[in-house]
Amino acid sequence: MTTPSRDLWAHLRQHTPARIALGRTGVSLPTREVLDFALAHAQARDAIHLPLDTEALSAQLHEQGWPSPLLLHSQARDRHDYLLRPDLGRRLDAESVARLASAGADDPDLVLVLGDGLSALGIQQHGAALLGAIRRALDPAVRLGPLVVVREARVAVADEVGERLGAAAVAMVVGERPGLSSPDSVGIYLTHAPRVGCSDAQRNCISNVRPAGQDLDTAARRLVWLLGESRRLGLTGVGLKDHSGLPLAGLPLGARTELA
Repeated sequence: MTTPSRDLWAHLRQHTPARIALGRTGVSLPTREVLDFALAHAQARDAIHLPLDTEALSAQLHEQGWPSPLLLHSQARDRHDYLLRPDLGRRLDAESVARLASAGADDPDLVLVLGDGLSALGIQQHGAALLGAIRRALDPAVRLGPLVVVREARVAVADEVGERLGAAAVAMVVGERPGLSSPDSVGIYLTHAPRVGCSDAQRNCISNVRPAGQDLDTAARRLVWLLGESRRLGLTGVGLKDHSGLPLAGLPLGARTELA
């Protein structure tokens, strides 16, 4: 009977969730690793198709003291539309535009938008807690606009939200494309002077936000630092580099380095 061979790299697995040092049984992977891969793949697929429970999310936000969010929807009617037509996820439907028009925002400094993106699971699990961390890190002098939740949302839909509310900046908190070890990852995209047609080069991204990646408090402090610099420089994107000095995420304890 063939037994799994010992992998001399196995000790490296304690430093990363990446699929390294998988070992082998004969010329094949061990059954354990094949099953783990199948599970991770299923979790990633489920995260993409899981619908965002806005009622539960609103309840979580209410418990934290947030007012009821504006519940909006992109032009993608359902998940099928969303996946096949990315452009529809970047614009609001007519009903959502009307809701924003009656929101009564007074040119806020920052609008926070939650969107399901490609992982509603990430927003469901970490969205409310991340918003709480952001609120704690923000200068009280920063005027926040209405809290917005968008279903079937791509990153750029926040540009329209921010433009229609007259916001100086918008931060989109959105579920990221699931990886095979991270079905619940969240990204934060900060855009100065948001408007329809902004390119990705005009945003700053904070990615892999989750307890097993970049922790929520560090991500919130990074966002606040970027917001302060964007207000000073009048821009976001490729012209704004992250010199916050906050630790990199995903490195083993004791081996984290400072950002250059």
